[in-house]
Amino acid sequence: MDPSGSGDGEDGVRRRDFIHIAAVSFAGAGAVATVFPLVNQMNPSADVLALASTEVDISAIEPGQAIKTSWRKQPVFIRNLTEAEIADANSVSVDELRDPESLADRTSDGKENWLITLGVCTHLGCVPLGAAQGEVKGEYGGYFCPCHGSHYDTAARIRKGPAPTNLEVPEHEFLTDTVVKIG
Repeated sequence: MDPSGSGDGEDGVRRRDFIHIAAVSFAGAGAVATVFPLVNQMNPSADVLALASTEVDISAIEPGQAIKTSWRKQPVFIRNLTEAEIADANSVSVDELRDPESLADRTSDGKENWLITLGVCTHLGCVPLGAAQGEVKGEYGGYFCPCHGSHYDTAARIRKGPAPTNLEVPEHEFLTDTVVKIG
């Protein structure tokens, strides 16, 4: 010990510093050991990860036809637009739309004829009609939600009714000319 009584001797300071560093390190390791399992349990489970993406073969969809599939337990509409449907969608002024998006904004470059949307009405989550053969497509030739009367055009943009926004376009990419990966 230091004869002056200040407690600043070389050995005392070193020992005290070591004890403080060891205590803080031990507390930090304990905190990590406690928090890691709590955070790790919030990761998605294997069944959720399996639904994270899906691949769909679109080779059998003729122009003017649409199919319903599912992704993340939600319906997805995949429509092969005809030249007339594309022209109709492009003839609408984006400024007059409630949720202004052009057809090009809603389709992939080079694949403008393929419209992929979630089949969930943006009003209250109903499934609109118009994807299956013979279903009512509404006043604008796209989709119609009979629950509350929302009408969507050929680009799945809201045109009439209570729905506030267009049908959502999920993240997707074309793996080949006939296979699309959603998610």
